[in-house]
Amino acid sequence: MIQITALLEKHRLNNKQGNPQKLTFKGVGDKDVYNITAPFKFNHQELIAGRIESRCDEQSMIGLFIEEEENIWNLIPESICLPLQDPFITFIDNQLILGGVEVQFESDHALWRTVFYRLVTIREVEKVFSGPWGMKDLRIKQLENNQILVLTRPQGTKGGRGKIGGCVINHLDQLTIQVIEAAPLLNNQFSDDEWGGANEIHCIDGKVFVLGHIANFDDMGNRHYYAMTFELDLENFEILSPKIIAERKDFTDGPMKRTDLEDVVFSGGIQFVDKQTVIFAGISDAGAQKLTIENPFR
Repeated sequence: MIQITALLEKHRLNNKQGNPQKLTFKGVGDKDVYNITAPFKFNHQELIAGRIESRCDEQSMIGLFIEEEENIWNLIPESICLPLQDPFITFIDNQLILGGVEVQFESDHALWRTVFYRLVTIREVEKVFSGPWGMKDLRIKQLENNQILVLTRPQGTKGGRGKIGGCVINHLDQLTIQVIEAAPLLNNQFSDDEWGGANEIHCIDGKVFVLGHIANFDDMGNRHYYAMTFELDLENFEILSPKIIAERKDFTDGPMKRTDLEDVVFSGGIQFVDKQTVIFAGISDAGAQKLTIENPFR
């Protein structure tokens, strides 16, 4: 069973993080940009997708940004602006899939689901799939044999506060709500009073690695989110070598959306550049930073 206490103790003993840097986003007025992706290439441009949101509410948009100078990113004015939270990207059949969380706010509650769009141009998208209501952190990744790994995050009777499930399909047309809801939970899971989810899937040297998050509440109801990674054993659908790779104190000071969100690191993506490994993350639901870390996939 995976538990934050043990993972956090090991992380703090072996922590070799360095050089946290804030990212600045222009073109969004007084809104915050957080829960970003790592930079990705599209049509010969390097872009970041980010969640754009006022500090006082959760009415979000996903926008595309291009780097003006180091750590300063400008919103591309003519680019798509999708009414979603928490963007992520993946490539299926060499086409870029941009996903996020669609939220419908009711008078006394909210409904959410994960949706996928194919990015045609920076100005045009085509909807590919909408996941089941009540499920965030749905992720897909094309494997080296061209099959597609699907990672789910059920809650409630099956997943409690949130556990990771998984299955493999042969092509995107096989992705259905029925397949997602039937996907079994991975072995070696989070404890029942904690939760987590996948954020980004990597295929390296024939192995599958997952960048995700693990979280819990303290006695005061404050949230604590940590960036984590694990190797996924596809034969047994088991989580191997889970580790926390970053916590809030590894990053530099910054604003928070609310006091109960101060200790939140939401994994966005990992980038390998110039023999360095850099994690991009949302911080305290109000900003975005990057941090140089040891390669967690070795």
